[in-house]
Amino acid sequence: MDVPDLPSPTQLAIPGFIALILVELVVARFVSGIRYEATDTLASLTMGVGNVVEGLLLGFVGYGVLMLLHPFGLFDFGWGIGTFALCFVLDDLRYYVYHRTAHVSRFFWAAHVTHHSSQHYNLSTALRQTWTSTLSATFLFRIPLVLLGFHPVMLGFVAALNALYQFWIHTEAIGKLPGPIEAIFNTPSHHRVHHARNARYLDANYAGTLIIWDRLFGTFIPEDETEPCRYGLVKNLATFNPVRIALHEWVGIASDVTRRGLSLWQRLAYVFGPPGYSHDGSRKTSRMLKEEWAAQSER
Repeated sequence: MDVPDLPSPTQLAIPGFIALILVELVVARFVSGIRYEATDTLASLTMGVGNVVEGLLLGFVGYGVLMLLHPFGLFDFGWGIGTFALCFVLDDLRYYVYHRTAHVSRFFWAAHVTHHSSQHYNLSTALRQTWTSTLSATFLFRIPLVLLGFHPVMLGFVAALNALYQFWIHTEAIGKLPGPIEAIFNTPSHHRVHHARNARYLDANYAGTLIIWDRLFGTFIPEDETEPCRYGLVKNLATFNPVRIALHEWVGIASDVTRRGLSLWQRLAYVFGPPGYSHDGSRKTSRMLKEEWAAQSER
């Protein structure tokens, strides 16, 4: 069967993104707690444009690898509506696996950290995306679905739909939703926890669209109204420079790996180990921070 000419959900949604950000900006003028900062918003928008440019320039790399592997797929699922639905659900699970990996391995975190670098949480934050997804080889996580039999074009389409869903959950303007929605879907409340730098909230709620994956795999943490989310990184960046935002972790990896006196294992750990790893204990990983918080909470 010929590959259908699917529309680009992201391109179609751009006017909607801009309109909703403008609406939230107006709401922020009258509602306390919704925060915008001009330089931060500009940095987020610049990162979003850079992400699109990177996709246009280098997207062929990942797509080319997936197309080379597609003929080896176990099944031919076709292009029916049921196939799209199944592909969306399985790709959402793929996103969970990638997203969780991106928080526990510095190599993948180096690209993903961009999205967490803002100290504000609003719709513009959703557009603060990486410029180095090809460098971090995020397309590797789609290989199992290609080998199962899904076409790379379909995978790209459902991944774009997943990204569109995640746009609206980057807001403090919406509180908790009715129980059934909170139980099944990723929501602003769940995703606020994911973006929080509070020790109790670290490394949780990796969901794209369906929060069921976090509930199934033990990574779900509910938002606690007694502890408001504080956003950004454990050690925040003191810059709005898009180039530094995009590349600072890669520069950090290069600096750590080239230190003198390290073993091969230590050098590899600085690349693929958890963010915050240090061979001499001078830094703390998120697990260490959570353990310290838990110990203090028990006192």
